[in-house]
Amino acid sequence: MALHLSSACFCAFSRNKVSTVKAVASGQETTVLKTDEEKVKLGGSELKVSRLGIGAWSWGDTSYWNNFDWDDRKMKAAKAAFDASVDCGITLVDTAEVYGSRLALGAESSETLLGRFIKEKKDKNPDLEINVATKFAALPWRLGRQSVISALKDSLCRLGLSSVDLYQLHWPGVWGNEGYIDGLADAVEQGLVKAVGVSNYSEKRLRDAYNQLQKRGIPLASNQVNYSLIYRLPEENGVKTACEELGITIIAYSPIAQGALTGKYTPNNPPSGPRGRIYTPEFLTKLQPLINRIKEIGQNYNTTPTQVVLNWLIAQENVVPIPGAKDAEQAKEFAGALGWRLSTEEIDELRSMASEIKPVVGFPVEKL
Repeated sequence: MALHLSSACFCAFSRNKVSTVKAVASGQETTVLKTDEEKVKLGGSELKVSRLGIGAWSWGDTSYWNNFDWDDRKMKAAKAAFDASVDCGITLVDTAEVYGSRLALGAESSETLLGRFIKEKKDKNPDLEINVATKFAALPWRLGRQSVISALKDSLCRLGLSSVDLYQLHWPGVWGNEGYIDGLADAVEQGLVKAVGVSNYSEKRLRDAYNQLQKRGIPLASNQVNYSLIYRLPEENGVKTACEELGITIIAYSPIAQGALTGKYTPNNPPSGPRGRIYTPEFLTKLQPLINRIKEIGQNYNTTPTQVVLNWLIAQENVVPIPGAKDAEQAKEFAGALGWRLSTEEIDELRSMASEIKPVVGFPVEKL
């Protein structure tokens, strides 16, 4: 179902004002109310972020996204995605040192691009608050706590910032994990970050990291994991329960299953590139009944399938989805997932239907 967005996307947050995002889905207009109450605290930290963020994995990347190509047109589209997101009140942007980097066979660092976009935006509006989250790559040759600080300072240099809001361990290391956790704590104490988190951590690793940071008096704010309607491993492996118990926020990456849940792809039109090996015509055939039901529910709310599946995640509570935005239209569509709520019956029905579909492959280390 195509989404056509109005030219207005006024989402400035105010205590006494209610702003709107207007979208046209299937020829009908939807108004989504947005207030400053759409901000949530990340875990036990003092950091408050928008209830929905955007992911910058695709920015500058040529090994997984963008059909192995990066050019000025794609760069301008990424800039437009950033601007539209911020204008709509989606002010949490998640990146990583490996996104778009030469290490990942990329064309241009996502951090560098994000830093440039922020500078250009804040030159026009210096008081604008943008929450930046980035990640440390636990590469085998990185040892100890100082490697975390060194990598963070390199990220800050690329971003053009003196500190970031959230710094995360991208995945568990082969060794040195205790040193990495101490490195996160050091970063907080040195004023380089406001909050710290992990990513792709199993329940046991999550609890260990939480306990180690607690000894330093620092909360573990988040665990960023693969989580969507058709990939619910965090619900099944104890991670979501542990996060609720310990007061840790789940940041959900691939919340629309890399586009598979948008209704854009069909058995006759699978995604290109590496995604096509995951979301095959056979898988998409099995997915169609769920997609059809998502579309039906979306029509009842005058929303798109993308907005429905993002709202499903937000309704799980303690979950902040970060869909990847390649252009302004996508970013504006994401904003339409806020300000309304699926019913309990619809949430349960979608989970039940999705449970009949064999899950897609996740990130291997999350099971360690």
